[in-house]
Amino acid sequence: MSATTAGPAAPAAPQAGIGGVSTKHFLGFITMVLGMFMAILDIQIVSASISDIQAGLAASPDEASWVQTSYLIAEIVMIPLSGFLSRLLSTRVLFTISAAGFTVFSLLCATASSLPVMILARAMQGFLGGAMIPTVFATAYILFKGPRSAGVSVLIGLTATLAPTIGPTLGGYLTESLSWHWLFLINVPIGIFIAIVVWSTMDIDQGDPRLFRRFDWWGLIAMAVFLGSLEYVMEEGPNWDWLDDPTIATFAVICALGAVAFFWRAFTRQEPIVELRAFGNANFAFGSVFAFLIGIGLYGAVYLVPLFLGRIRGYNSLQIGETMFVTGLAMFLAAPVVGRLTRVLDLRILLAFGLATTALAMWMTSRLTAQSSFAELWLPLSLRGIGTMFAMVPVNQVALGTLPASKIKNAAGLFNLMRNLGGAVGLAMINTLVVDRSAAHRLHLAEATNWARPGVSQTIDSMASALSGRLGEAADHAALARVSAMITREALILAYNDVLVVIGALFALAVPLVIFVRAPRPGGGGGAAH
Repeated sequence: MSATTAGPAAPAAPQAGIGGVSTKHFLGFITMVLGMFMAILDIQIVSASISDIQAGLAASPDEASWVQTSYLIAEIVMIPLSGFLSRLLSTRVLFTISAAGFTVFSLLCATASSLPVMILARAMQGFLGGAMIPTVFATAYILFKGPRSAGVSVLIGLTATLAPTIGPTLGGYLTESLSWHWLFLINVPIGIFIAIVVWSTMDIDQGDPRLFRRFDWWGLIAMAVFLGSLEYVMEEGPNWDWLDDPTIATFAVICALGAVAFFWRAFTRQEPIVELRAFGNANFAFGSVFAFLIGIGLYGAVYLVPLFLGRIRGYNSLQIGETMFVTGLAMFLAAPVVGRLTRVLDLRILLAFGLATTALAMWMTSRLTAQSSFAELWLPLSLRGIGTMFAMVPVNQVALGTLPASKIKNAAGLFNLMRNLGGAVGLAMINTLVVDRSAAHRLHLAEATNWARPGVSQTIDSMASALSGRLGEAADHAALARVSAMITREALILAYNDVLVVIGALFALAVPLVIFVRAPRPGGGGGAAH
């Protein structure tokens, strides 16, 4: 990459401060981390409150799902674009615009009175907020060198994993205590604070306006079509039987055409909208694979366990959040341990331990029954939090720690894109497997539940006898309906367990891949600046 595209050198910072970084820049960076936390939190904060938002906007369940989908589609387009925009505008300008815009559209979400307004506001919220996530990763590798980079990597890893984990907890609490509007109103004062502090402190680089003349508008359009269509197909495909649905099939074709156009522009333009050559670095390529897998585990488990608690156990949003909170607590407690170990152990050992622990946690969680509650779930959920932290922190350093400083901004966007794509693919896989496996299990259970088995006839007779006082002649039909509902419930539980086993197997199979990466130099974020 040319010197002009890398941007002018950072202004000289005052000495002293924290970890070799001036106090002003350290304060600005911590504020940026808060902004990243806010952007990632908003992916999941509405997940436990979709039904309340649906009722408030008089929308159907299928329409209400777009409150989540629109945010994800827009965010996934911005994340890889952020590297170019950061070099064009500078870190300070891009992050300030992102935080300010995110705040404005959060307010619009809170005041929306119709579904179209909400979807538009959520899309803009996701698009602008998407720039904050990779910008923090890139800034960490620009500012922090030496041993201090390990502690910063722990902070970023904790933020990136903790935010989606506690999202349902915080969302459920706000909705139950106040109203769903506060899911968005809480962003307003925080967003204003972030925009002001970052603008006042983060003068670490300068934008290069000359890049605007070489801005690849066709590449941007192709990327938006490719990633937007891909996210739509992944989100909606499981609900509409994939390519059997004409709309899904159409968007799949559009996605393929957009992908061809995007990759052609990316590899033929002198200044592409997204620099893909970072994948030529083996560590970055394998790190992106691990990030994709972590996305499946992180977003998939946060989706699947609350789904079980809501549909099978009948928990409300607050009860779901309280149960899931143990995962976030385990992450928080594991963070300082991981930070200390990164200074004394090979990062590949920590990464392998994290992947293996997450695989074990998924396998332990796959023992769900209709009576499973916090007493049975706290240990596997805690292990998942520990495993995720042990995997997330080293994978950040493995993926970005051997790249030249000039490639960090673009690479950070790609790295975060892979994690979000993993989440999208993971959710699509989960929904598809749940539908297919629950149908198969229901068929098998129904075949096994026949009148030839004494236990079945006795159970139905006892149910009918208990119901006869209230329902009379209809008691037999009511008893059969109850048995049918029990079969459906058990089939769904078995399907959830199957999915958890599949996710655990993916993590277990990824452990041997660790041998193909090389350990970054101690504290060496950013590689050589060539």
